[in-house]
Amino acid sequence: MDSTLVTAFAHSLSPWQLFLQADLIVKAVILLLIICSFWSWAIIFEKVTRYRRITRQAAEFETAFWSGGSLQQLYEKVQDQAAHPMSHLFKSAMHEWQRFSESGNQQLDVARLDGLQRRIAHAMDVTLDRELDKLQKYLGFLATVGSTAPFVGLFGTVWGIMNSFQSIAASKDTSLAVVAPGIAEALFATALGLVAAIPSVVAYNKLSGDLDRYSGRLESFGIEFRSLMSRQLEERVT
Repeated sequence: MDSTLVTAFAHSLSPWQLFLQADLIVKAVILLLIICSFWSWAIIFEKVTRYRRITRQAAEFETAFWSGGSLQQLYEKVQDQAAHPMSHLFKSAMHEWQRFSESGNQQLDVARLDGLQRRIAHAMDVTLDRELDKLQKYLGFLATVGSTAPFVGLFGTVWGIMNSFQSIAASKDTSLAVVAPGIAEALFATALGLVAAIPSVVAYNKLSGDLDRYSGRLESFGIEFRSLMSRQLEERVT
């Protein structure tokens, strides 16, 4: 085989040529896997950036919260700042306290204290669930891509090999020039399935662990904040 034929044969096995030579089913598999891969990387980039940002904001907020300053002043301050889950958790509790204060009933007895504490706890629990739902959004897509992309690629592989056997049967020629394109299409689909799946699985495990740690941090803050408010409110019981 002279150099011209070798060059032409190698060019025919380039990714772009493999895509152009593939039949409709294999093309659909390749496009699906490419779209899933790009979408997965977009989610990964967004989640990594967001989790780092809210972790940093949580550390700054906790520093301000435990600095010993007025909770009312902190509440007024966070109203004008960029929102993050921990500040939302804080604001939900303070909002219930503000509603009680603005009701004109400043006297607390045991019954009112119990009712106020339940409302604060409920508001914080609802806010926590809502914020975690937002942070979990699209993580399921990464898990789905990680678990299904190899099988989608395998489907393209099987289809490509079937085409190769059909080409052999039609041409009655088992030379490499006849077999190689179909086999290459099949392997290309398999490779794309792995390219889409592996980063998705790794990112899902990493992001899930980060989210679990952040969720525990929010829950700990909520418990500590409720305990702090309970002590302050109990001091005002008449």
